[in-house]
Amino acid sequence: VQLQASGGGLVQAGGSLRLSCAASKSIFSIRAMGWYRQAPGKRRELVAAITSGGSTHYADSVKGRFTISRDNAKNTVYLQMNSLKPEDTAVYYCAADLLGSGFYDYWGQGTLVTVSS
Repeated sequence: VQLQASGGGLVQAGGSLRLSCAASKSIFSIRAMGWYRQAPGKRRELVAAITSGGSTHYADSVKGRFTISRDNAKNTVYLQMNSLKPEDTAVYYCAADLLGSGFYDYWGQGTLVTVSS
């Protein structure tokens, strides 16, 4: 499966962005989809994930501000990001865990989110 991330950009602190991850095939049976991010000089971290059953998981740093969702009809996963902070600045990647193994084996290209103070 190929993943195409989009929606990044420059936003002021307190603003919002919505990232989209379009898949090349049906995501209905993909066990988990996730959004990761990597800031300069830091390790890649899992920001949010959603299972095929709709269960969600968030990093503590984004709880209450970010919302992950999936539209199976459009083969797309979204990350709504509100109340953005400068520390959210990073390249954001979407990823797919086809079998629910906990290992994300398909990755999209990154989309850059820059939050200015």
